[in-house]
Amino acid sequence: MQPTTDGTREKRTRTSALDRILQILDFLQQSDRPATAYEIARAVGAPASTVYGLVEDMVGKEILDRQDNGALWFGPRFYHYGLTYARRLDLLTAANQEMVDLALASRETVQICGRDGDQMVVLSMVDGPDHFQVSSRVGSRTPLNWSASGRLLIGHLPEQERQAVLSQAIQPSPTGNAETDVAVLSQAARKAYEERLSIQAGESDFSVACIAAPIIDGEGACRATISIVVPDHKVDQKEPDLKDLVQKSAYKIEARLGWTRR
Repeated sequence: MQPTTDGTREKRTRTSALDRILQILDFLQQSDRPATAYEIARAVGAPASTVYGLVEDMVGKEILDRQDNGALWFGPRFYHYGLTYARRLDLLTAANQEMVDLALASRETVQICGRDGDQMVVLSMVDGPDHFQVSSRVGSRTPLNWSASGRLLIGHLPEQERQAVLSQAIQPSPTGNAETDVAVLSQAARKAYEERLSIQAGESDFSVACIAAPIIDGEGACRATISIVVPDHKVDQKEPDLKDLVQKSAYKIEARLGWTRR
């Protein structure tokens, strides 16, 4: 029985090390800033000696990069992984030209957003000629209830599943204006999905609005959204009509991917 016991112990050790590595990477991603090994150890609740050992190995393998002040951030190996992954994303490839066209037509910042669990994540972004400054850059995450895209991304789900997701996702926004009632949000998500348009203003950032349309696959699931980020006073402008522009862009992306319109 000894070989089995040793093998089990070895497997558990590998799994534990992998879990710790993922905790380190998740912390850096969620905090969106470099951090010291000590800060990471405290945040993930791991022994400092364990984190120090893993960090040294990760730096040596270029998974992490140590800055001059000792803080740690994602290393060049992750950049190369990301480039390879991005090349395989058919949706982003199909959306790229439409994003550029929409940014030029609207003169505003355009984003492609997706869902990562109970958060919305910015997958890609193009700045328009007017270059309105926004805080949400590529890779940034926000709770689903803070954004127009967040509602669309769960709008296709059955009612019970929508409410279950929202019950875990809901957080108060910095402005205090984001809806936090599960039932209200669930109904709003379905309505936005059916109308193929979602708008939020001042929910996550003061004086900032987002106009989003869903990118729906052949099975009816909202796979991503395309949105325009604007000053809130531009939401209802007609020249150009931003709502119409963003909806047409979503349809064009679906057509490029061969997805049936709903």
